[in-house]
Amino acid sequence: MPLDILLVDDEPLARQRLRTLLGDCTAPAPGRVEEAANVQQARALLRSRGFDVVLLDIHMPGEDGLALAATLRGLDRPPALVFVTAHAEHALAAFELDAADYLTKPVRLERLQQALQKAERITHAPSGLQPDSAPNTLVIQERGRTDRIPIEEVLYLKAELKYVTVRTAERSYILDGALQDLEERYAPRFLRVHRNALVARRALRSLERLDDSEEGEGWAVRLHGVSEPMFVSRRQLTVVRDALGA
Repeated sequence: MPLDILLVDDEPLARQRLRTLLGDCTAPAPGRVEEAANVQQARALLRSRGFDVVLLDIHMPGEDGLALAATLRGLDRPPALVFVTAHAEHALAAFELDAADYLTKPVRLERLQQALQKAERITHAPSGLQPDSAPNTLVIQERGRTDRIPIEEVLYLKAELKYVTVRTAERSYILDGALQDLEERYAPRFLRVHRNALVARRALRSLERLDDSEEGEGWAVRLHGVSEPMFVSRRQLTVVRDALGA
């Protein structure tokens, strides 16, 4: 189904660029697209009609985007939130406000399309998987023992057979679950680098060439607190480069 989208940015040219990019997006395709130049206008539009997604700038005159994001959390049916900003230093604050994604300007079509796909999954997810209900810890049961792992301590999540390896700086755990569910629940805290791996954005340190016996010659990321490199698929290489440059 088409997504009804609200663009919130004080710069007319920025709104126009997003509207143009949205016109090229498919699966999901945008439906109704409306604009607000400040937080007050955005609140008025949100009160008068519903939206599936809010594309939100952070730095604006008067109240900023973070203030509006906090307001969205109080709605009965909050739209999915995607931050679109030139200021990457607010990413951690975005994580705490359950944003579906965090795009840095200038926005590329590929990244906007990915953000809309995440927003669509959130909008249509069962209530138990909505980001605002996602716990701040992973509960892991191993060998008769139950551990609660704070999600901010997780450095990467890697799918292996029917399980997911949860890696922290201290050790690895085995979680019975699906990587796709974890990606949807904790976006945008993690970045997909491979079909079987998500890494914590905050832990990204470098991208380097790698000659792997299984994957062959390619690229890998280094994470703070992890000795082994994480292989990056060709499909995700541009996304990883953008995340490192943000």
